[in-house]
Order: sequence, then C-alpha cells, then structure tokens
Amino acid sequence: MSKIEKQRYERPVIKKLETGMPNKFGLRTEYAPKTHIEDNSVKDLVKEYGSPLFVISEKTIRETLKTAKRAFSTRYPKVQFAWSYKTNYINAICNVFHQEGSWAEVVSGFEYDKAIANNVPGNKIIFNGPDKNDNDLRKAINNDSLIHIDHLEELYSIIFIADELQKRPKVAIRINMDTGIYPMWDRFGFNYENGQAWDAINKIMTSKKLDLVGLHCHIGTFMLSANAYAVAAFNLADLVINIQKKYNYNVKYIDLGGGFASKNTLKGSFLPGADTSPSFDDYAEAISTALLNSNLDPENLPTLILETGRALIDDAGYLLGSVIANKRLSSGKRATILDIGVNIMFTSFWYEHKITPAQEFTHYTEDTVLYGPLCMNIDVIRENINLPLLNKGDNVVVHTVGAYNMTQWMQFITLRPKIVMIDPEGKVHVIRDNETNDSIVSLEKTPEHLKKFEL
Repeated sequence: MSKIEKQRYERPVIKKLETGMPNKFGLRTEYAPKTHIEDNSVKDLVKEYGSPLFVISEKTIRETLKTAKRAFSTRYPKVQFAWSYKTNYINAICNVFHQEGSWAEVVSGFEYDKAIANNVPGNKIIFNGPDKNDNDLRKAINNDSLIHIDHLEELYSIIFIADELQKRPKVAIRINMDTGIYPMWDRFGFNYENGQAWDAINKIMTSKKLDLVGLHCHIGTFMLSANAYAVAAFNLADLVINIQKKYNYNVKYIDLGGGFASKNTLKGSFLPGADTSPSFDDYAEAISTALLNSNLDPENLPTLILETGRALIDDAGYLLGSVIANKRLSSGKRATILDIGVNIMFTSFWYEHKITPAQEFTHYTEDTVLYGPLCMNIDVIRENINLPLLNKGDNVVVHTVGAYNMTQWMQFITLRPKIVMIDPEGKVHVIRDNETNDSIVSLEKTPEHLKKFEL
C-alpha cells in the first residue's frame, strides 16, 4: 500500500476578488505559468544545467534590434547602432549584436580589450568613460578608434600622446545639458549651458592635432521621456551648425548615447513598464524630428549613432530558479525563499520584476515576500507579489533580466550560475560556465606560514 502524503496546512486568508478591469488597487498580478522558453521546458533546462540559471534568447535579441533599426532608419537617413558592452559583455551576446551590424561601445580598458578580442575593427569601437589611462589612449589611437573625451585632463593627454605617436586621433566630446530631466547627469563630459562644451571644442580645433569627428550626449538612464532626447538632439545639432560656421568644418556624427527604457517596471510605479515605457518609435520620432527640423544641412547630415543597451537586451533574458522553503513572518505574511539572490540579480533593487511559476498552479493566491538564499536581510527579490502557493522544489521564471545582471553580479556566499543561450533553431548553448570553488580560489595565494594549522 502506498503511503499517503500529509497535506500541508495553510491558514485561511481574506482575499480581494478582482475581475476584468483594474480597480483602485491597480492591475491583477496573476500570470499564466511559464513552462517553456521557445519550446524548451523550464524543468528540463533546470535539470540539465542547474538552478539558478540564466537563459538568453538569441532570436529575441535579433528581433528587438531589427525593430529598433527600422524605427530609426525609416525616419533618419544615416543611423548606426553601437552595442553597449557594460550592459552585457558576455562574448556570445556581443557577437550577436556585431553580426547584426552594431559597432562596440566600451567604457574601460577591460571592455576595449574584449571588443578587440571579439575581432571588432578598431575604427568601429567607441571609447567612452572618464577613466582612460595613457596606455588605453595609445592603444585606441593606434587602432584608429573613436575616443569620446570626458574632461580636460583627458584632452591634454590625447594632445600629448598624438605628438608622441605622430598620429591624428579621432575624437568626440561628451556633452551634458539640461533636458528637463533631474537630477542632471552633469558629472560626465562638458556642460552645454555654461560654455564648457565650446571651450573644449575651441581647444580641439585650434590645436590642429586632433580630428573632431563627433559630438556625444548621454542624458541619463531608463529615460521615460522621449522629448528629453529631442532637446539633446536639437542642442547637439546647434553645436554642429556653429562649428561649421566658425571653422568651416563638418562634424561627422551625433551620438545620443543610450538610456532607453525597457519594459521593466520601476519600483514605486503604479502602472507596469509595458504600459509606460516609450517605444523605439517614440524615441525615433522625437530624435529624428529634432534633427531634421534643425538648421542642419540636409545634404550633409551627420550620422546618428545610438548606444542603447538595456532596451535591446532586457526582454531576451530570463532567470530560472527554485523554491527552497516557505515560512510565515512575524506579521503573518507568507515568505518564499528562492535560490536566486540579489548577488546575481542586482536589478531587483531597481525593478518589480515579473515572476511566474514554471508549473501549473491553483487560483488560490496570496501576497508574498520573495527572499533569496543569502544571509542578508536586504536579499529581497520582490517585497510584495501576489503568487500562488509554491512548494519546495517548484520552479519560477524571472522575466526581463538581460541587462546589467550579468555584468554587475558578484560572487558572494553563493557561486555564480551558468548562462545558456537558445539559438533561433531552439538549440541550447552554454555561453558561460558556472563558477566552482576551484575557479574562485585559483586567483588566491596563501603564504607558506598560513597553510598549516591545528584545531
């Protein structure tokens, strides 16, 4: 006779009923189960590659980039995308973007070396960021890369190195400005309103040792106002026009950076990001209209460069996890502990990520706190989410995690997991292996006198 498992007791709760339209409390939060990712069973993926597990959809990356390209290229005649390495610099992911025609945009010597190792031509690498040492600058100048100058110290170093190497570096300057979004990102680059930008331009042009090929602006991150980009685009166009007037010189490109919002939901938002984030069409319409309605010479328009990262990769990323345990907090609220911690999902501090069960569930749901496995009180994946009852060993899928989690994650208490990519034919590839104790300690060195002890 088979043994009958004892049923788990759950205390009764008072549950608010919602049907159809949202009420004053907001939208319903019940989702359909996410049992498969592009015909690959979530359960099978976890069984084969472990839990937690990052999953990237190559097909989604390519389709999203094509959508963005179409939005801009149908509105402006000269457009070039550059993949933001800091958003996700796993080589396989970078190379998908490069195969689709994106250049590389990097913000450190480390990222620059990754782009070179990925066989990106030097003249298709945009080198941003405030920390470029002299060796980085020499490498970029020798490779004919596009160097975006962040401050005067960097400008003076480039002029000195140009003399040393007897080469003419290709440079742009980063410009910050008031676009109506606060706080302003004025720690980077040269200010537009107070004349810093013109001071840098004049120094470059009168040195006669550098080629000023572009103007760059990155106004912020997760920008929910497309109009702010219109302000930036119009101001950069004004600088291009005045450089032409003063120096009879044509700037080749305007780079509006990144910052486009993904469909994630920011903490504190009443409505989901899918309803509030501008589309690529919204951004493209604002930017292209500002450029084309300026006094730029229509026969000699500068190329529009875009470095958007988050909006191109977020939707392609999933994080699969498993339930460790359930408990009741002192308040009586249900808490579910997952094997996904904030050390591998840093964006849980910013977003209310959509999280769905990976198996069928009942319609009984309850407001729940989702904790990770770390011995830290701040290890909270969702502070409050309405979910069905999940049992130990059940799986969940966290959606829209492709941006920043795989570059800002850290090895803390737990080891970092595998990353797999599903190709357009549905085949699964491991694109980064999981860490092991050996891979962690391989960089450590223990002095001889500390290798032996007795307890």
